[in-house]
Amino acid sequence: MSYFSSRVLSHASANEAALSLEAHARHAGSAWGCPYSSSAEYDAALIAERRAAGVYGPKRQRRQMLAATAGIAAGLAVIAAAIHVFA
Repeated sequence: MSYFSSRVLSHASANEAALSLEAHARHAGSAWGCPYSSSAEYDAALIAERRAAGVYGPKRQRRQMLAATAGIAAGLAVIAAAIHVFA
C-alpha cells in the first residue's frame, strides 16, 4: 500500500469517526434524565414492577406450602402419638 492510499484511508476513517461523534453528540442532547432520585427508589420501582409481572410468584403459594407443611407435621404427630399409645 502506498503512502498516498494509506493517507486517504486514514482520512476517510477519521471523517467517519468525526461524523459518528457528531451524531452521538446530537443524540446525547436529547436524552431524558433519570426519573429516580436514588438507587433505592429505582430498586423499589423495579421490584414492584417485577412483582406485578409475577416474577416472584404469588404470595398465596407460600401460604399454601406453609399450610401443607403444618398439616403434614400434625399428621405425623398424630401417627407418632397413636403408635406410642398402642405400643
